[in-house]
Amino acid sequence: MIKSSYNIVGVMSGTSLDGIDLAHISFDFDSKWTFKIHSAETIPYTDLWQQTLSNLVSLDKKAIAKIDDDYTTYLAQTIHSFILKHQLKNLDAICSHGHTALHQPEEHLTYQIGNQPKLAKLTNTKIVCDFRTQDVLLGGQGAPLVPIGDQLLFSEYDYCINLGGFANVSSEKNNQRIAYDICPVNIIMNLYTRQLGFDYDEGGQIAKSGRLNNDLLTVLNAIDFYRESPPKSLGFEWVEKQISPLLETSKLSVKDILRTCVEHIAIQITNNIKSNSKVLFTGGGTYNTFLLERIKAHKNFELIVPSKSIIEFKEALIFGLLGVLKLRGEINCLSSVTGARNDHSSGEIYYP
Repeated sequence: MIKSSYNIVGVMSGTSLDGIDLAHISFDFDSKWTFKIHSAETIPYTDLWQQTLSNLVSLDKKAIAKIDDDYTTYLAQTIHSFILKHQLKNLDAICSHGHTALHQPEEHLTYQIGNQPKLAKLTNTKIVCDFRTQDVLLGGQGAPLVPIGDQLLFSEYDYCINLGGFANVSSEKNNQRIAYDICPVNIIMNLYTRQLGFDYDEGGQIAKSGRLNNDLLTVLNAIDFYRESPPKSLGFEWVEKQISPLLETSKLSVKDILRTCVEHIAIQITNNIKSNSKVLFTGGGTYNTFLLERIKAHKNFELIVPSKSIIEFKEALIFGLLGVLKLRGEINCLSSVTGARNDHSSGEIYYP
């Protein structure tokens, strides 16, 4: 039976490896979708899990499958603790993205760990998960998936930009939702900040203290990906091949690398939006005030930063919506975004 109200937990783990995002959300449909985030938190990864997840790309499938099993158990425990802590009752489903281990859509491969059927048994709740696999099998990029949420929940903005492990953008063009990854953000910034003993660059102050290196900036901006037409998406493997060697061979200090990366990110983001537009920014990167200053310096537009819960939990919120759409048998994956052969209702449903 298709209902008009849903009581959901949305779960997301992003490439920036800051932790597992969990959000308790209610969705209501009356000619359009509305939502309320009741409670949300990020459970930080232990050092061991952070190290394990950052090394996934170098492992073979057998080794990843073993980690997948352990991670599913760990994820179930984390979700269960969240449900108990917030005394959640009568959940319609837990809608979980899992954590991306491999993303090589050109090889028809995408693999998110934590999407096993035992997640339903261990949480004793219906699970909707594994949203990317079907899209890749249909010839799509399997990413980005958030844009349908932008379309249904945040339609008042000209662009929605998320500053997470990667920056991605979503907008309407010729009555179609178009979205794609722009460039790496926290996946690079946090890597270098950790070399100085910090998890992240608070407010961008370390980057601000560095010097802009125009030679490195020119090389970064010349990367082929930036001239490709969408649909297009990025993964950790791409960063290791395309970005890391350029940064390492520059022989610059960490501060100068961070300063140059901020400028690179600002240029790439403003290359992908029009002047005088209304742009919603979310994701952890919005706390980097220096990065936002540099973005504003490159183009005249209205930069909107929403409430803390939407900044931090927009992806968990939208994966909750993707799960609801899957439960209703409705389209939750747009071919105009991913390049798949057709729009479809993606994901797996597992029962306890």
